[in-house]
Amino acid sequence: MKKTLLFLSVLVVLVLAACGGGDSSGDSETTEITIGANSTPHAEILEEAKPLLEEEGINLTIEEYQDYVLPNDDLESGDLDANYFQHIPYLENQIEEIGYDFDYIDGIHIEPMGLYSQNISSIDDIEDGTEVILSRSVADHGRVLALFEEQGLITLDEDVDKVEAEVSDIEENPHDLTFSADVDAALLPEQYFAEEDALIAINTNYAIDADLNPLEDALFIEGDESPYVNVIAVRSEDVEDETLNTLVDVLQSDEIQDYILETYDGAVVPVGGDN
Repeated sequence: MKKTLLFLSVLVVLVLAACGGGDSSGDSETTEITIGANSTPHAEILEEAKPLLEEEGINLTIEEYQDYVLPNDDLESGDLDANYFQHIPYLENQIEEIGYDFDYIDGIHIEPMGLYSQNISSIDDIEDGTEVILSRSVADHGRVLALFEEQGLITLDEDVDKVEAEVSDIEENPHDLTFSADVDAALLPEQYFAEEDALIAINTNYAIDADLNPLEDALFIEGDESPYVNVIAVRSEDVEDETLNTLVDVLQSDEIQDYILETYDGAVVPVGGDN
């Protein structure tokens, strides 16, 4: 009889353990997500969001990248749940060019594009024939050209959408500027240090990585009305995913948006929250 009671007691304990009945924390579940991001500022912003996400039951793993190609490849393959590195025109260009079945949930911040030069200290110092170096990313060409037009340095075909403008759309170029678009975006800071008399269009994340202060070092820079908003990109099937939408809510929260303002001092501009 004692052996029978002992057996029944052990059986009850095992059943309770299997059902979680013996663990007071059994009611809480943690969701794991992996997000791809460029190191600066995207991964830094995600790192700051980790504690807030943990409060929502989300454990975030950040995969850092230094290029603009692999994060989308890895999102398509399923190695990532989402990525956070690209602005809307670049994402749309990649969808059209490569055929990704992607969408985005919402925007988080803008990284104003700036023009940098070691030896040119003002727009008035730009000499005829100056070389302008920009990335090979077609999605950035219209962005850079629109900046030059705003400064009165060129005139673009008025029938062309500024976002889609290319070098061939330049109608007036009084300084005979030469636009070279054959450099990977990540290598633009190297061009800045190597080509002292050129103008280099550098994405803010790479400028910060190179210890450049966009607000102080750029000859001229985009305003905060830029359409180039950095977004949380996902596979189209996941655009309504509850966990990924919670991620966006956290990144647009006052805590994270204030962090962006305080950390980057205007070089990165938040677009969510109440700011």
